[in-house]
Amino acid sequence: MKLVIISGRSGSGKSTALQALEDVGFYCIDNLPAKLLPDLINHMLEDDAQLTRIAACIDARNLSSNLEKLPDIWRQFKQHTQISVELLYLDASHDTLLKRYSSTRRRHPMAELVSNLPDAIEYERTLLEPIADLADLRIDTTLLSIYDLRDSIKLRVAERSEQSLSLQFESFGFKHGVPMDVDMVFDMRILPNPFWIPELRKFTGRDQPVIDFLDKEKDVKEMIEDLQKYLSKWLPHFMKNNRSYVTVGIGCTGGQHRSVYVTEQLASHFKTHMDNVNIRHRELH
Repeated sequence: MKLVIISGRSGSGKSTALQALEDVGFYCIDNLPAKLLPDLINHMLEDDAQLTRIAACIDARNLSSNLEKLPDIWRQFKQHTQISVELLYLDASHDTLLKRYSSTRRRHPMAELVSNLPDAIEYERTLLEPIADLADLRIDTTLLSIYDLRDSIKLRVAERSEQSLSLQFESFGFKHGVPMDVDMVFDMRILPNPFWIPELRKFTGRDQPVIDFLDKEKDVKEMIEDLQKYLSKWLPHFMKNNRSYVTVGIGCTGGQHRSVYVTEQLASHFKTHMDNVNIRHRELH
């Protein structure tokens, strides 16, 4: 049985994630009291595994006494021989959550405990920290559309086989901040920059003129080769440590040229060796 526990701050996209899993055949439960989860799973196991894929959303809408039990429940499931369990945590920047809640005018789950919406959002972050720290996969939805989030959930969670590692390469621009959901970051700002060549500036690292330019640069080639060697050596150790997801951030100044090109090259290489490799270019819209 595969169990996906979805958690995260209100407004981060948990309902969208749950719906995405329901669309691909998961039995989904929203706002499940955490203390009921073990009994639910045990009952389903006794039912001769009629349901093999289950997703449950457990978040700050739980009573605090229930929510406190979730880390111990998660650890128990991790040791269960009949269950493959993953904890998915969704989050977004404070300003993004504030904007989303202000636009919907919905009542925040923490509204009764604090005096205003910004404090409610921050209080929820503190409350959920023990759960966030356990997450197998964290997704920052700040810049994701509903459709991007759905695709990410389907590709990385639903289509990942139980024994495989889901690897995502994400390009970004340092001037826009480092993504919150990456496991490791590599800096491409030391490489030759096509931005300073006027005829290349309007293109991206996926366009042939930029590809041709960077293909000829010795430092770029050596950087990619070194990253391939590093990741090829250490990714198996992540798998041995029961890691199901790894997100690699590749950054340059603006996230348009060098980081995009290197991300594409690395993903192309590892797709020949792994069955779940994904790409995200954060700054390309």
